[in-house]
Formats: sequence, C-alpha cells, structure tokens
Amino acid sequence: MASVPVEMSRERFEELVGEALDEVPAELLKVMDNVVIVVEDEPPDGEDLLGLYEGTALTERGWDYAGVLPDRITIYRNPTLRVCDTETDVIDEVAITVVHEIAHHFGIDDHRLHELGWG
Repeated sequence: MASVPVEMSRERFEELVGEALDEVPAELLKVMDNVVIVVEDEPPDGEDLLGLYEGTALTERGWDYAGVLPDRITIYRNPTLRVCDTETDVIDEVAITVVHEIAHHFGIDDHRLHELGWG
C-alpha cells in the first residue's frame, strides 16, 4: 500500500464530507431522494476511486421505483489522502468528489461533469 502524504483521522475526514455537503445548495439537497452518504477507508477490490455512486439516478427512476434500498454515495478516505499533499488539498478534493457523486444521483455523467469543469 502506498504511503499517505496527509495524515487525517477518520473523524476529521467525515467532518470535511459534512462541510462539503453544507456547501451543496439547499435546493439540490431538498430534491435528493432516497440516498445516503457514507465514508469508507478503501474502495472495494483495490479499485482506484475517490468516490462511488451506487443506485438509480433520479432521471432513470420510473413509475415502478418504490420499496428499494437507498442509493449510496461512498467517499473513500485513504485514496483521497494519497492524492493530496496538504489538508487544504483534501478539503478541495472532498468537495469536488461529493459534488461529483451527487451529480451522478441527478443523472449527470462523467463527460458532462468534465464539460462543467468538475473533472
């Protein structure tokens, strides 16, 4: 496993995720439906991910969408710390990752996110 340039407790990292969510416009948070946001230390199977959206985007939900488990947005702590040099970098990267994964919940794909400058 690679070294972690920035040392940060899980509690502090979770605070940063919470702070990033506080920056999401209230209008968007109100329309987020059936989604949970969690922090994990590592992605599954050693994948190289900072965040992951799992679920059915709002744009793909039909009349039969009911009784399902919540969508899940996972923000991965250790990979984020590995790509950052300072705590400020971590704050910025967490904010970008949170916005990126929320965008997937709204049906915005990676290509469109790159066009919007959220690459």
